[in-house]
Amino acid sequence: MAHLVESMAFVGQTPWHGLGNQLIPNQPIEVWAKQAGMDWRIESSDVSYMAENHKQQNLILPYQEQRVLYRSDTHEPLSVVSQRFQEVQPMEILEFYRDLTEQSGFELETAGVLKGGKKFWALAKTGQTSALKGKDVSNGYILLATACDGTLATTAQFTSIRVVCNNTLAIALRGQQGNAGVVKVPHSTRFDAEKVKQQLGISVRAWDEHMYEMKQLSQRKVTQQEAAAYFDAVFNNTNLSMAEQDESIIQFYRNAAMPKQTQSSRSDNKTEPNGRAMSKVMTMFNGHGRGAELSSAKDTAYGLLCAITEFCDHERRAMSTDHRLDSAWFGAGAAIKQRGLEQALRMVV
Repeated sequence: MAHLVESMAFVGQTPWHGLGNQLIPNQPIEVWAKQAGMDWRIESSDVSYMAENHKQQNLILPYQEQRVLYRSDTHEPLSVVSQRFQEVQPMEILEFYRDLTEQSGFELETAGVLKGGKKFWALAKTGQTSALKGKDVSNGYILLATACDGTLATTAQFTSIRVVCNNTLAIALRGQQGNAGVVKVPHSTRFDAEKVKQQLGISVRAWDEHMYEMKQLSQRKVTQQEAAAYFDAVFNNTNLSMAEQDESIIQFYRNAAMPKQTQSSRSDNKTEPNGRAMSKVMTMFNGHGRGAELSSAKDTAYGLLCAITEFCDHERRAMSTDHRLDSAWFGAGAAIKQRGLEQALRMVV
């Protein structure tokens, strides 16, 4: 099976997804473009179709409402879009970071291409870092990504990465109009890098508030019943009563004691949706996850969130590592992590 990752580059330690070509630090944008496989352009051609007239002659006719986007280097097609679609070039994603890396202390850490060029991104460390109790360190990043197949608006997203396990979590601020930790530019409008940077000008406040919330979560002790209810709410969108919490925790340990074959068949039962995933995250929360024994995570709401993020980044079933990357940042895995964050924050309201 072909990998989703067309090409990729990184500096420092191997990323959590284990993919890419390693670069030495402080390379210029042009080197990143070549090594990350982003040194090509999206080209465009009008759509035509073949029709047959009454003389059985083939006619090539234009369809002026749509265009084909294709790669300049391989001429491989990427998508069919409307004339109004505003594509963003791979180099524009990297250029976004030029002044940030040259003047503001940012460091590009990874960049690459997914799905044959349909999606591409770059991730840079902002220099912001904080530690919870037990020396549990998280670093701040900005992820900029786009797609030319209609699956993703051009998105600039503040992200935190927990050092002990490389778990990634999108930063979202509560009590704000929309999500102040993310800026999305639809492809119906032109991508303006400077405007996006201005909109992301609240980075310091966003990071400080995010870490304040993580500190609150690390101080909120949770019971096994609350943990079971939390994971059920995240995976199944439910909120359990106290009686249901007791039953849920009993079922968790029944599942853990079952032979794998029996456990698998029972997890497929409609009364126990996502049983395998829920048993896995409970096990990770109870000491088997990366950093689960740190005082910030052990028996805390922060530990619940860490179990969810680690599951999505490292353990969730996927056809390949690069499919998991795509899901964890842009797809179903990202949605699960967002629900995990929302559910955890409800514990400290």
